[in-house]
Amino acid sequence: MEPKSRLQKEALPSLPLDEWEKTKMTFHLFLQIIGKIRLQFSPRKNHWWNVTHYVNTRGLTTFSIPYANGTEVFEMSFDLIDHQFIIQTSKGEKAIHDLYDGLSVADFYHWVVDTLKHVGIEVKIQDKPFDLPAKGHFREIKEWASYQKEYMHRFWRILLWVDGVFKEFSGRFYGKTCPAHIYWHHMDLAMTRFSGRKGPRMESDSIVEKEAYSHEVVSFGFWAGDDQVREPAFYSYTYPLPKGIDQQPLQPKTAQWVESNGSPMAFLTYDKLRQSDNPRQDLLDFMESAYQAGGSLAGWNLEEMKAPPLKEM
Repeated sequence: MEPKSRLQKEALPSLPLDEWEKTKMTFHLFLQIIGKIRLQFSPRKNHWWNVTHYVNTRGLTTFSIPYANGTEVFEMSFDLIDHQFIIQTSKGEKAIHDLYDGLSVADFYHWVVDTLKHVGIEVKIQDKPFDLPAKGHFREIKEWASYQKEYMHRFWRILLWVDGVFKEFSGRFYGKTCPAHIYWHHMDLAMTRFSGRKGPRMESDSIVEKEAYSHEVVSFGFWAGDDQVREPAFYSYTYPLPKGIDQQPLQPKTAQWVESNGSPMAFLTYDKLRQSDNPRQDLLDFMESAYQAGGSLAGWNLEEMKAPPLKEM
């Protein structure tokens, strides 16, 4: 067995936000471009599952997207080992663009749109960032052009590990569960459990929020930090919010309830998890304790939805 310190260094590298924030924003904008293209062509899937990205063996991908009236498919992927962006079609066409420091959002956007047009895929999206501080149209954004290969590779390695833990946790639940996938709104890797009951009618006019929270959820995620939270972290929240949830115990001891947009959210920093003797078990315990806190207070049938190990069936 390899020393724990070496294993964790490889699977859970450090990711200080201050050291790669410009790269993070540039890549976030890249993801939004590709996510919006997927939104244009993909059939609707409940709760926006048709717009997300997925972790794969080399980076992130859209998986197959239909076009030409559903007779063909294409896929777009970020290879974060060789640092390339790849477009492939079911006709056998393939185009590759290197990802490098100095590649602007505008240059990336034009290459993607022109390449897709060349293979018969006409892109028509709202080419503006969604809920990000970057201003203007994608086709004009030149100021965001940072790409640090080392940090992009670290980010992917962390996502690869977290994706596996999320999938293990997902398999413990018989109810409706979304895939582990990346939403390009906040660039968070997320996984959500549903009670099966409709949520309360939202006062928000946002179709994004109305669709996302049409039903009761306990949601879990990982993100690399932002303007408010200056470090990578794991989170969980319950919607609708049960009264007293922030009085419920969380595991491990380093987890805590924090205020987020006026509501309690379960929170565990990535750096604290990295220091654990058993980070995988601690993350599973964090998710389970947050689920028990939200689901029990919201009246979910926790025992009925529990999927036992096959050996216990």
